[in-house]
Amino acid sequence: MTNVSSTADDILACARSLIIAGGYNGFSYADIADVVGIRKPSIHHHFASKVDLVRTLVSRYRAEAEAGLAALERNIPDPRDQLKSYVGYWETCITDATAPFCVCALLASELPILPEEVALEVRAHFRFLASWLTSVLERGKRKGRLHLSGPAKVEAEGVMATIHGAMLSARAYGDPKMFGVITTPLVDRLSTRH
Repeated sequence: MTNVSSTADDILACARSLIIAGGYNGFSYADIADVVGIRKPSIHHHFASKVDLVRTLVSRYRAEAEAGLAALERNIPDPRDQLKSYVGYWETCITDATAPFCVCALLASELPILPEEVALEVRAHFRFLASWLTSVLERGKRKGRLHLSGPAKVEAEGVMATIHGAMLSARAYGDPKMFGVITTPLVDRLSTRH
């Protein structure tokens, strides 16, 4: 007998992979049923609608990201090293294909067509990530570990856009190394005195 939470987790993991591969409208419950090996009504038992499924997926993704960044802060005290670790996390994920794209960045490109419940979760992820990056940059500047050329909030938005853009370029070129080609100069600029 399949564990109920395990089935829900399998459905969410499958949906995440399908969204990364083809976006919000690039999959159906039939696709998930085929991959997970269950019937469509079983998916509806866990998630009444596609909106509910993707909203839950993004909500969990946000919670995982928040927990991961909190752990990073506990384990790595230096703000410059936190930034490097965050960028390094994505570089590793893209290189080994464990997470070749941030699901929220991908969904953000589809905001005009997303149901509002999903769009709210995606926007909340961006606000949280921008806030975290701003705090890392502010602390790094205060400690003399990071060197900003503008306000921390503006720099944080630039860092976030560069990281997500680097994901897109790595995908467009079919070359995971492009991520580092794009992000390394950014981290170097922030880490070097001008």
